[in-house]
Amino acid sequence: MTYVVTENCIKCKYMDCVEVCPVDCFYEGENMLVIHPDECIDCGVCEPECPAEAIIPDTNAGATAAWLELNRKYAQVWPNITRKREPPADAKEMDGVTGKLEKYFSEAPGEGD
Repeated sequence: MTYVVTENCIKCKYMDCVEVCPVDCFYEGENMLVIHPDECIDCGVCEPECPAEAIIPDTNAGATAAWLELNRKYAQVWPNITRKREPPADAKEMDGVTGKLEKYFSEAPGEGD
């Protein structure tokens, strides 16, 4: 089992989760984070830290194979991130917005550490 980052992270990109991850398995895109499923040790400490509730176990019904694949794909090309930075200015307004994958997802990498 692993954890995956899902749609609600897009354009929220809170980074509380990266500070608590003991194995540094978060990777940063321009407007969301992903978890490398082969590095995640299933400790679960990141899940309650996410203000947007965008991190779920891959056994959760919302953790579709598509989300697992998206996390795997971009964790291989985006830079690793281990330090919390400020979220986007409009993060609170974007929290809970539906259809973010189609409307706002960016394949561009983030800054990383």
